[in-house]
Amino acid sequence: MIKKTLDLQVVRFGIIGLASNLVLYLLYFGITSIGVGYKLAMSLLYLIGVLQTFLFNKKWTFSHHGQLNSSFIRYTLIYGVAYLLNLGALVIFVERVGYPHQLVQATMIAIIALFLFVMQKMWVFRVKK
Repeated sequence: MIKKTLDLQVVRFGIIGLASNLVLYLLYFGITSIGVGYKLAMSLLYLIGVLQTFLFNKKWTFSHHGQLNSSFIRYTLIYGVAYLLNLGALVIFVERVGYPHQLVQATMIAIIALFLFVMQKMWVFRVKK
């Protein structure tokens, strides 16, 4: 039963994440193509991503029935950490190493997704026993 629940959560998290990141990544390309800096574009899209995915993950992915305020605070905290990791990767790998920002951002989407799933499962929407 636990494995089945975890599998369903991973699938649902993946669906929400893929849909959200596809839209946000396309917006990222659009925004950067009109001259907005890649760090500013990533920052703006993080804010949109936090707001759009919170309720989907709370209700659909994790079926969490806990308090909205406390789970939203934890959710924004992990997204803040994820944001700093993402920004740091852009600074290091784009500005210092010279990789294309599109490649770095695509790679970070996958790394951050894993981090966010684990943190949401274990801390944000944890089921208290």
